Amino acid sequence: MSHVPAPAADSPFRSAHSPRDEAPQFVLPLVVRIERGAPPARTDALETAARAVLTLLGDERAHGDGEWAGAVRDWEDARIRKVVRRARGAEWRRAGALPGITVTGAAAEVRVFPPVPLDGWPKDLAKLQVSGTDLDDPEPPLSADPAAGPVLWLNPDLEMSAGKAMAQTGHGAQLAWWALSDTARTAWRDAGFPLSVRTAAPADWPRLTSGGLPVVRDAGFTEIAPGSCTVVAEHPALR
Repeated sequence: MSHVPAPAADSPFRSAHSPRDEAPQFVLPLVVRIERGAPPARTDALETAARAVLTLLGDERAHGDGEWAGAVRDWEDARIRKVVRRARGAEWRRAGALPGITVTGAAAEVRVFPPVPLDGWPKDLAKLQVSGTDLDDPEPPLSADPAAGPVLWLNPDLEMSAGKAMAQTGHGAQLAWWALSDTARTAWRDAGFPLSVRTAAPADWPRLTSGGLPVVRDAGFTEIAPGSCTVVAEHPALR
């Protein structure tokens, strides 16, 4: 399994100054394929992004003596940053030629890459657009049962672009991964990382954020206020 930082009060997602700020900063790049006229549904893209993060974390190249292990350790020892960019056509094909993993959902495609220095993006990724990545669900997603499988609950009081929400669900999936035992992580990986992303009911949000489950508190670099609780990860193995 990949390097898992020891739990600390100064979470990598918190906005307060942390010793993690002193380390060289890395970012996990994700690229979502959005072809003109055929965008994926929002929930499909969010779930696929979360599974892409988990797929990289569970990949043998990301731990031990794997070729990505050093970059993953450096990234996890600093703030856990993720940036989602979008691509289509030739941009997507060029991104696909770089080392990484493409994960598919119902229609969504997301490619995740090993972490890179904050100011050291590969040229073919650096030129891709970040802002303006937004998607819709043509139909409301079905209800999710946390007893049947992992659910990443979005804060019902926050509005986020699809790109921002994809990064946040990736954070939530990673916190769940860290919180699980080795046995539970292996079982989740072997099952293909099933999960659901849903917006919590307003009445349920206080319970979710105070019940000891993994909670993402955003650093506030983009879109939302520092310290905002964005995602709660509810996994049956954490109950």
